Amino acid sequence: MDNYEKFRELIDSHPSGAPKSKIILEILRILFTEEEIRVALTMSFKGKGVEEIAKSANLPIEETSRMLESMADKMVIYCREKDGRKTYALLPTIPGLFEFPLMTGGGTAEAKRLGNLWEEYHAEALGVAFSGNPTPLMRVIPVEKSLESVTTIHPYEEVAGFVEKATYIAVTNCACRVSIGKCDKPKEVCMIFGPFGEFLVQRKHARQVTKMEALEILNIAERAGLVHTSNNSADRAGMICNCCPCCCTVLRGKTQLNHPHAFSPSRFEAIVKSDECMGCSVCADERCPMGAIEMIDDKAFVQVDKCIGCGLCVSGCPTSAMSLVERDPAPEIPATAQELGIKVLTEKGKLERYLSIMQK
Repeated sequence: MDNYEKFRELIDSHPSGAPKSKIILEILRILFTEEEIRVALTMSFKGKGVEEIAKSANLPIEETSRMLESMADKMVIYCREKDGRKTYALLPTIPGLFEFPLMTGGGTAEAKRLGNLWEEYHAEALGVAFSGNPTPLMRVIPVEKSLESVTTIHPYEEVAGFVEKATYIAVTNCACRVSIGKCDKPKEVCMIFGPFGEFLVQRKHARQVTKMEALEILNIAERAGLVHTSNNSADRAGMICNCCPCCCTVLRGKTQLNHPHAFSPSRFEAIVKSDECMGCSVCADERCPMGAIEMIDDKAFVQVDKCIGCGLCVSGCPTSAMSLVERDPAPEIPATAQELGIKVLTEKGKLERYLSIMQK
């Protein structure tokens, strides 16, 4: 077994997965040199200092530091600096190895090649592996305007609340639209919070924004008909992705791969007040990303089994005929990111393997 296959097995232990394929090995050979992959094999998803990694890799500290910084600059590993000390950790496939190298916007022959390979890999294996079994890693968050008529709103359903609580906000390009490019929706609308956001800004793959700027970006995404998605836990948001159904990994798990657990819908579903519907078909033709609304006798009709509760139909309705109501039953949402990870790893049969890697 060569080192690239060993490394694939290592990152496959993560909830995101890295299923066996010739395509992922080709991707890894583009992202990592042979000497870098040998160092990466000694690492973990938990941060380690240069000295510890150098000892594990049996290399001089200076040489190890050089390689780690090179990999961090290429966005194929994660680096965090705290109290003057740097630690380095592995990145999963999603979010990480797929998105981060493409966040500068593409435009090079290598970026195009990587984008094509990731697209092939998504269709062949990664899309299904990333989906829940049954618990999804990602969930839909309703747009703020669609919640005005809702009486009970939880903190994890208020996208503006995520921004308000964030200590650091970075905005960057949607790697999905950069690599797939099937629509002209805005690209610079993906937000990363906290240390990961700082990492992206430090390595010039994102820019820091204020909370006011972040809220305006959310408005831009909503006007463009993009779906807010985030990690599927109630404690905090690590990111807010603004997704289209034709390019984005999360939504395409359902729109293209038809996986029932590609992501979790929001707690809500759309309904129509037929007496107020003017039959303009904006909701069906322009706003619903899932094709869940059809026009029957010049009135909108929601196919509830397809509705993901994003609220785009509500915010785009010129007569306020659309609204959101609570689902019954509502989707379960893990309380914390740690609980989410453990649940997904257990369902996928990876928990023991993942914990052994974290203890390296």
